[in-house]
Amino acid sequence: MLPKGFLFDFDGVVVDSFESHYSAWTSAFKELFNKDIASFPKSHAGKSPMIISEYFCSIIGQEHKTEALFKLKDKHLDAHFITPKLLPGVTEFTHFLSEKHIPYGIASNATKLFLKNSIHHLNLSFPVVFGVEDYIKPKPAPEAYIALAKALNFVEQDYKNIWVFEDSLTGTTAAKLAGMIPIGILTQYTEEALKKAGSRLCFPTLFEAFNYIHTL
Repeated sequence: MLPKGFLFDFDGVVVDSFESHYSAWTSAFKELFNKDIASFPKSHAGKSPMIISEYFCSIIGQEHKTEALFKLKDKHLDAHFITPKLLPGVTEFTHFLSEKHIPYGIASNATKLFLKNSIHHLNLSFPVVFGVEDYIKPKPAPEAYIALAKALNFVEQDYKNIWVFEDSLTGTTAAKLAGMIPIGILTQYTEEALKKAGSRLCFPTLFEAFNYIHTL
């Protein structure tokens, strides 16, 4: 039987958005500090923008400017918007879920403005979209996926039958803590790393996952 619902992370699952985000971090950092930014640490993939901002500021001893960089990056992300690259299988998957009347949505640690702009420019169909502003505690806390599940009218007893597609250790931990089934997408980490974090299955992209669900 198919799962009762499908929840999706955004960056690294639905889109490849590295250029979009890192370009905004780079230009915001340059404007604020007149310095070149450090390379993006893989360890921070999937983490909230505020934590990423703190990391970049800490490298130059400017932790007190964390919030300022976070806000400026969000402005640059909007003002110099770069449409992220759509990853394989997204359109096929969402069409299938709509036809089957299976609830689905997005819970991301990205900002809502970026999600809104990306979904609009890529002409995607996601009925419910949550961004980092919607949570008190972003991923790896389970709040993001619990809040999304509730918005899709699921009750706690349903959680064990909900698949969550994640590419990061941060998001995989959140899905596991929510009592849901993490499914790894191999755009950031190895299958071994994601399964160690809690992923039940792993697929290169949503396209392979979409083909797999037809066998259920």
